[in-house]
Amino acid sequence: MVDIANTMLGKIVDRKYEEFAARLKQRSLKDVEELAQAATPVRSFAKSLHSKRPAVIAEIKKASPSKGIIRENFNPAEIAQQYEQAGAACLSVLTDVDFFQGADENIQIARNHCSLPALRKDFLIDPYGVIEARALHADCILLIVASLSDQQLEEMSKTAFEQNLDVLVEVHDEDELERALKLSDRCLLGVNNRNLKTFDVDLDTSFRLKKLLDPSRLLITESGIATPDDVRKMQEHDIHAFLVGESFMKQPRPDHAFTELFGVPEKL
Repeated sequence: MVDIANTMLGKIVDRKYEEFAARLKQRSLKDVEELAQAATPVRSFAKSLHSKRPAVIAEIKKASPSKGIIRENFNPAEIAQQYEQAGAACLSVLTDVDFFQGADENIQIARNHCSLPALRKDFLIDPYGVIEARALHADCILLIVASLSDQQLEEMSKTAFEQNLDVLVEVHDEDELERALKLSDRCLLGVNNRNLKTFDVDLDTSFRLKKLLDPSRLLITESGIATPDDVRKMQEHDIHAFLVGESFMKQPRPDHAFTELFGVPEKL
């Protein structure tokens, strides 16, 4: 497991514990559960990823800790529509405020303007945040293995399935993959090619970890997919699912950037 102390992820997670305490004071777990029950029906995130090749989770984010503002003209509704028209399988919507300038309401805004399922892209550390994701109309949550204990991973993934949410479990190396594989095989596996300590990107991370999986297991590659050649290399290693954000967000037309990178995804 990567030691996240003195990393940006560690700083974000520390802030999340403070944020969780504040949110719990503002809205009780019971209130959040009631909102989750009243949310719009879940759209199948996992099914959407299996229905296209390449299957692209297109990200909606305004900023990042390392790059600052990525997109000045930030309109989640318009971006969601463009992604759907370009052929995205799913959306990833940043809700973290402090580090990514996201907002809770961006998920509902994006979903209201397209038919794609949406991942709540945030740094969840408690089942409260999982239920809150459903209350925000999310269809999938992200669990980052480097920032969670085995007990947290198990409890939060179980809570997600109880809410009919899909779960994307993100790993960075072999040790984290081993921990992730202890969870239900209903969980989607994402490999982040970015080193947590150096921020360097190495696409070989996905290639290495793919070899350790059953060939039938879907792997989603994350970070560093910037050129058609990157996409081709992944496909040559039987990796056909991608999470891409910055490459799209920094371009005037995210849909044009999508098509330049992936072409038009084929339905299986």
